Amino acid sequence: MPYSLQNRNVLVTAGSRGLGALVAQKFAAEGSNIAINYFSSKDAAENLASEIQTTYKVKVIVIQGDASIQEDCQRIVQTTIEQLGGLDILVSNAGWTKIVPFADLDAMLEEDWDKCWSNNVKGHLWLFKAALSTFRANAEGGVFLLTSSAAAKSASGSSLPYSVTKAAGLHLAKCLAQTQGNKVRVNAVLPGLLLTEWGLRFPQEKIEMYKNKTPLNTLPEVEDTADAYISLAKNSSQTGQAVQIDSGFVVNY
Repeated sequence: MPYSLQNRNVLVTAGSRGLGALVAQKFAAEGSNIAINYFSSKDAAENLASEIQTTYKVKVIVIQGDASIQEDCQRIVQTTIEQLGGLDILVSNAGWTKIVPFADLDAMLEEDWDKCWSNNVKGHLWLFKAALSTFRANAEGGVFLLTSSAAAKSASGSSLPYSVTKAAGLHLAKCLAQTQGNKVRVNAVLPGLLLTEWGLRFPQEKIEMYKNKTPLNTLPEVEDTADAYISLAKNSSQTGQAVQIDSGFVVNY
């Protein structure tokens, strides 16, 4: 039986802009209350919250915090539970990289590797741990949706550390789904190159190269990608899965 999203409490990390903002809007359109986490984009988060509240008449809060730091993850989850009255769905959407030549082993310093690891792996774990007791106490359990990347399944992406840590984060999702009991569903969405504000930082030749390598000869749509989170949240029979929204880019690997 499909899991209803009406009156659910949903936390979206890195939810003020880009893919995260659209995911927050789509859950609100289903009747969910929304907690929007942001790191530095306070105005964008508050404007989005106002727009969602006006359009969908659901409860919306904004929470500042760094989703790569354990203490912040605990505070973000606890604030959501306190202000929304619970937590049913957590969209762990935050991540980090910088665009460098993929094969250049000197392009990313040790601190860059550490930042990728903290954002793309450990942050997901800290959020999951902070939410787990609440998920287990919910009558219908909880849903944890992790934003991975097509780079997790291919030797490509914005940087080598990004690809490696996204692969680790994807394996983390599978391990959590396998080990953490029947009260929580854990799935991952693997976007390809999205022309969000961040994706537009790629040089035009890289964007065209991506498009030409896909079987569909197109870039994945942000709208289609955001829809995957709604589908996964509703599907009560799906856990431990990785859903690629990449126009078939990884088929070539």
